[in-house]
Amino acid sequence: MWWDTTRRSLARVLLVVVTVVALNHEEMIGRRRKTALLEGDILIGALFSVHHQPKQKSAFTLTCGEIREQYGIQRVEAAFMAIDEINANQTLLPNITLGVEIRDSCWYSSIALEQSIEFIRDALASPGDNANRTLTSDACKSASTTSKRLVGVVGPGSSDVTIQVQNLLQLFRIPQVGYSATSRDLSDKSRFSYFMRVVPSDYYQAQVMVDIVRHYNWTYVSAVHTDGNYGQSGITAFRELAEKNNICIAKEDSVLSNAEDEAFDMVIHQLREDQRANVVVCFCEGMTVRNLLLAAQRNNVTSRFLFIGSDGWADRSDVVAGLEEAAVGGLSVKITSSSVGEFDDHYFQLDPDNNKRNPWFKEFWQMRFNCSLPGHEEIVSLPPCSGMESLRDRYKQDTKMAFVMKAIYTMAWGLHNMQRDLCPFSQGLCESMLPINGSLYRDYLVNVTFSYMGELVTFDSRGDPPGRYDIMNYQRLKNGSFDYVRVGTWDNGTLVVHEERVVFNSSDGLPPTSVCSEPCSYNEYKSFVESGDEKCCWICTLCDKDEYLMNETTCQRCTPGYWPNTNKTGCDAIPVKYIMWDDAESIVALSLASLGFLATSFTMLVFIRYNHTPVVKASTRELSYIIFVGMMVSYCATLPLLARPTTLSCAVSRIMPGLSFAMIYAALVTKTNRIARILAGNKKIMMRKPRFMSATAQV
Repeated sequence: MWWDTTRRSLARVLLVVVTVVALNHEEMIGRRRKTALLEGDILIGALFSVHHQPKQKSAFTLTCGEIREQYGIQRVEAAFMAIDEINANQTLLPNITLGVEIRDSCWYSSIALEQSIEFIRDALASPGDNANRTLTSDACKSASTTSKRLVGVVGPGSSDVTIQVQNLLQLFRIPQVGYSATSRDLSDKSRFSYFMRVVPSDYYQAQVMVDIVRHYNWTYVSAVHTDGNYGQSGITAFRELAEKNNICIAKEDSVLSNAEDEAFDMVIHQLREDQRANVVVCFCEGMTVRNLLLAAQRNNVTSRFLFIGSDGWADRSDVVAGLEEAAVGGLSVKITSSSVGEFDDHYFQLDPDNNKRNPWFKEFWQMRFNCSLPGHEEIVSLPPCSGMESLRDRYKQDTKMAFVMKAIYTMAWGLHNMQRDLCPFSQGLCESMLPINGSLYRDYLVNVTFSYMGELVTFDSRGDPPGRYDIMNYQRLKNGSFDYVRVGTWDNGTLVVHEERVVFNSSDGLPPTSVCSEPCSYNEYKSFVESGDEKCCWICTLCDKDEYLMNETTCQRCTPGYWPNTNKTGCDAIPVKYIMWDDAESIVALSLASLGFLATSFTMLVFIRYNHTPVVKASTRELSYIIFVGMMVSYCATLPLLARPTTLSCAVSRIMPGLSFAMIYAALVTKTNRIARILAGNKKIMMRKPRFMSATAQV
């Protein structure tokens, strides 16, 4: 209790300080910003980027850029329509009128914080507080005299701006529901305890982009992100997931969405340096994508790169307006959402005469139709509006329209459930509910479950919904016009791409290649040469003839008796091939060996028959028999040489030829030596018989 009182007191002191600073700044720049207000028993604050953000060089003046239709006027009107529907619904917040206070954030943190201070003053200026409030600043006093019972804030659109606003709102325990901020940092409840959103976290979106890159086997891509939390957290998630999936980032750069043209030209120049990376993953806000396309067009490289954009691009027409040729073939990720059909009917009937509650509508009307309205003749260069203008012309509904309405309905259902529990015996507001407890209201918001346009809206413990995405492809249609075509989906980790619908900006219509090195052949291994890109960049080197590819980086020699298979994936046993008995060669060899064997046998038998004759004796019959046996062994050696290889046949085939020739030639040498010695002895008188001349010695 003591801490709550102290915290509230500190918050009020801080409010006084920031209010005085903000008011002094407003007076210094001589401007009070417009506000759209629908009165009600309870107010919801809304921050929309009605105007573009200031250019970088003039950002210090906090002067917003041109007015926006989809992100600005359409979202303002969507908020009005949602509030009207809720108040007309007798089952939702019965006897309670819900109001809305809409302020322009200009997609810029400083301006959004300035407008958030106004919300905080409204939230703290409860009826019970006004009686006891004493402020030294007259401006603060005048701002505090009207109680608005503001209980929460919807928006803003940018993740960077949302983080800044949440850092301020949570000090005062004001819940915030995002309709477009997707940074994964916002899921951290230890840092952003009063924030929740109706769009999924960027972590899922990064997974979608990685899955697209993997689907087309793009392993070497460049990356660009908007300089800020949205781009940084998104590209960080992409980088982490890419590394896990063996995807390398060739070049990485960041740029402010409101940077000058030179900065975007420099990014394109950096991307062009690596000729192998033709796919660029862009975790960027819409205007960053537009400026990149402009830079690509200025540098004449529109057909060089394929951009894959995040939900900041989605299917926004303002991103590609006037750059249709440069954007053809691009892929973008869009959070799955349905078109709000009722909004079109509401929007088309609007004109400057019947739309008084939107303070920016006349400015938008003049910009949209390039004409001037009565009372705005200071724009002398524009012709007066004819009254025949129609918002149907060149109309395209904001892709996040449904999320804007979901965010407001989330606020309403949270209040409804809170009122039902705290005021069970009364319809409408009761004392138990007032003043609205921000912490309690936040708990009701996180536990909200309702159906919107046939879809069940739920939140997890971090205040995030489940992730579902559409894959969009920007194409030139058959009728010559340009538009986004839904070519795939991603739901709960499953990517489905309808290839027949995808169109690429290439002469052959095929997907571009974006790899550092082509895959190696079946008989090549990877030899890495570039540090930092080992997963993607290599040189293919041939394996030797007797080697197989053990893995993508190593060749291994086969063991003896084995040889690499056809695909070089392993070694197979070398098949044993031997001559068959019925082969022609075998028949010829056996026939000749048989004839030789028979002839030798016959001769040997003759020698045996006439063993004691002088002729046989003179031939050194013992050595002759050895020669005959050696010859027969040599003829018999044909058999093991022709037989099926076995251990025995191989051993015999090695021994028999050598043994046979050894017997033959050894006997011949010995016989020749004996004869030579005998002839030599005849030339001189021998006193005794020569040694080793006997048959036994010769053998």
